Amino acid sequence: MSSHHDRLPLSRRGFLLAGTGAAVALTLASSPALAAGHRNRRPFGRFGSPAARLTPQTLYVDPHGRGDHTTVKDAVTAATGSGWTLVLAPGTYRETVAVDVTRTETTWIGASEDPRDVVIVYDNAAGTPKPGGGTHGTTGSATTTVQADGFTARWITFANDWLRADHPDITGTQAVALKVQGDRSAFHHCRFLGHQDTLYADSIAPTSFARQYFAHCYAEGDVDFVFGRATAVHEHCHFRTLNRTDLAAAPYGFVFAPSTAGANPRGYLVTHSQITSEAPDASYKLARPWVPSSDTTARPSLTVRDTWLGPGIDAVAPYTNMSDAFPWQSQRFAEYRNSGPGARIPVPDNRPQLTRAQAESVTREAYLGDWQPWKETC
Repeated sequence: MSSHHDRLPLSRRGFLLAGTGAAVALTLASSPALAAGHRNRRPFGRFGSPAARLTPQTLYVDPHGRGDHTTVKDAVTAATGSGWTLVLAPGTYRETVAVDVTRTETTWIGASEDPRDVVIVYDNAAGTPKPGGGTHGTTGSATTTVQADGFTARWITFANDWLRADHPDITGTQAVALKVQGDRSAFHHCRFLGHQDTLYADSIAPTSFARQYFAHCYAEGDVDFVFGRATAVHEHCHFRTLNRTDLAAAPYGFVFAPSTAGANPRGYLVTHSQITSEAPDASYKLARPWVPSSDTTARPSLTVRDTWLGPGIDAVAPYTNMSDAFPWQSQRFAEYRNSGPGARIPVPDNRPQLTRAQAESVTREAYLGDWQPWKETC
């Protein structure tokens, strides 16, 4: 199915400059089919409407009141049980949303089929005070949290627009756009915008090997902006590292920070993707292992293969430690057949490579088993 994803995505910085008004402010002029008048006539595109509901379990969300609900949160509350579809009209939904474990097999669709038009955003950080006392913590900072199995999202932007510069008094700067914990969670043509800890691809517990699939997605950030313990495949994705003016020297951050459970044979797989940067050359590490205090038996796993690594990645030393007690060399990091200036191998010991025989078993099919989300259509 055709998509607008291949155009240069509007970054979170661009999103902030555009403001939080109507969706037309987020759409580039090169999208005549999505002009305001067109959206006003058919806010739900080809996916029906409250007057022509596709299925009894389809709900329509529109901030301008043309749907069943004006907020995503209210629609999730109404969609009890399993098997619901939420169709989201273009707009900026400034709210936090949680899909609990009981709301299985749920699908969210951005009606315009352009993820820049449908934005779910909030601005909590780990150190943001809660109304009842204390702070949110990393998990509590998430704009959207998905715990249920069988969740699918298409053409949606998940964002956290909290900025360090606006809150110099807050030291807990983790600000999650999406935390997803369910098994069989799929994201197609979605965007994840933030700075630190943007995309939290996780599981409910260390003993739960949640499988997740990200296809034709865009994620940006600086510190550990794709992290967690899920078995997650990122295919045909674009990762972009942001510039930082608050630091005098590199590293500015880290793209991946997996925390794979030691008993899980597979963690993160990045394949046929690209990593670009708006920061100076060699200012970012490709990854560092996260061994959380809650599970010191974790053995982070990441394989990056058949991917273009831009000059923003430090080719000499692409990996580093989060804690010297858990050196990256003792974890499960590997690469295979990458290209680009960030994929050079000036120091072979710093860039573990798979053999051809090993690479044959490091595929989306091996990671996801009997679940084949790339065959799903909308």
